[in-house]
This record gives sequence, C-alpha cells and structure tokens, in this order.
Amino acid sequence: MIYYTRFCTLIGSMWIASTERGICHLSLPDVPAEAFFTWLNKTFSGDSFVESVQTNEHAIAELHAYLAGQLFSFSVPLDMYGTEFQRAVWRAVARIPYGETRAYADIAREVGRPNACRAVGAANGANPLPLLVPCHRVLGKDGSLTGYGGGLSLKAWLLNMEQEHCP
Repeated sequence: MIYYTRFCTLIGSMWIASTERGICHLSLPDVPAEAFFTWLNKTFSGDSFVESVQTNEHAIAELHAYLAGQLFSFSVPLDMYGTEFQRAVWRAVARIPYGETRAYADIAREVGRPNACRAVGAANGANPLPLLVPCHRVLGKDGSLTGYGGGLSLKAWLLNMEQEHCP
C-alpha cells in the first residue's frame, strides 16, 4: 500500500508518498499530478494507492519546519527506490550537513567511483526524495549551480535559506 497526499508549502504545492517503511517519493514544487503518479505506477505497479494526509503528516511537518529555517536534519524514515549505485549516491548526498555543499566529484569519490561525476549527476537528477535527500547541496567543481529539477532559482533559494539559518 502506498499512501500519498498533496500539500502546500511556501515554495509551492508538493506531492508526497510513503510505504510502510518510510517516505518513498517527494515531488518538487508544482510538479503535475500526472508526473507524480507516473513515477509511483512505474515503481509500484500493482500496488494500491491511498490518499492519506495523516500517514504523511510527520514528514509534512518536518518539511514545513525545514523550509522555515527551523529544522536542520530530517528524522522521518526514507524508503529509497533506485539502482544500487543511485542509492549509494543518495546516501552520500543525505550525509551532506545543513548549510554545506559538495561537488559531484566529492560524491563520486565517496561512493568509490572517482571518475563517475556524470553518473553522480544523473543519480542526483533521478533523486525521488529532493529536500529529504538534499541534492540541491551538490554543485559543480567550481562551485557553480548546476541543474536542479526545481530550477536553479529554487536551488539558489534553498542554499541561501540554509546559509541564513545555519546553526
């Protein structure tokens, strides 16, 4: 069973989905329902989908607190779906502390594939848990903002928000 809901934040409306193990998918702001459900259907074909604010309310509360600069790390359990390499990249990205950044090359070295910077970028692009797995904290080797599913302006906003509230 997959539990999902749509909720509004100060950066736009988002979709969230969870399994019994944890949050499995979070859309970036204003992603159409069709794209959200396409990912769910591809990942969980044959499963039932149930709309449930209550099942996801703790994660939603943490996301609101994060976006307000009041939460610096998430405690909600995650249920990551991807290849073994993607999950390794996402675990490394999840370890980047609030208010800090890393380069794609840093993540590639951390996962034991120092020449796989582009593959790290592709894994970041496929991240089903943005914000919770903070792929916005990964930059080009020269510190430049590079692609982000929510757009570079959102990536810049998230990084600036973290800098302003960094403990």
